[in-house]
Amino acid sequence: MKLKTEILDEKALDRALTRISHEIIEKNKGVEDIVLLGIHTRGVPLAFRLAEKINNIEGVMLPVGMVDIIAHRDDNKKSMEKSKQEINFDIAGKKAILVDDVLYTGRSVRAAMDAIVDLGRPSSIQLAVLVDRGHRELPIRADFVGKNVPTSKTEIVVVMVKEIDNKDGVSIAEEE
Repeated sequence: MKLKTEILDEKALDRALTRISHEIIEKNKGVEDIVLLGIHTRGVPLAFRLAEKINNIEGVMLPVGMVDIIAHRDDNKKSMEKSKQEINFDIAGKKAILVDDVLYTGRSVRAAMDAIVDLGRPSSIQLAVLVDRGHRELPIRADFVGKNVPTSKTEIVVVMVKEIDNKDGVSIAEEE
């Protein structure tokens, strides 16, 4: 994999998350009954960061959980792996905001919605993504987007977060 260009540096990534936090508050007319659910792997630290930013703005720490979509992927039918959800609160009747790093085909989001519904029925599901790169295969769109990045199908969007990669940033790469 060969990195081509950086599209978000550490500061730009932080600004995008700040903007998404404000948009979540505005769209939902506050933070009442909101829960953040990060899609494993990089959606989880992004969800925790959004919770911190919203807490700094509203003075309310939102519950954050992790959604593991492995058992719900439509390209994983042969696997008998169980999902490992880490949601220690009731999502029934809540406004669930799914958080992911990159929105591409929409299949991960569909799998995450299936995983969520297995746990309870939220009043609504919204989607926040750091990067929307297009190329949808399902009719799914994000409610909150950090950056829209038109890409070719041969390009790869590489998201790095300090919690996992010891660095924040988003780059576009190509397969070698």
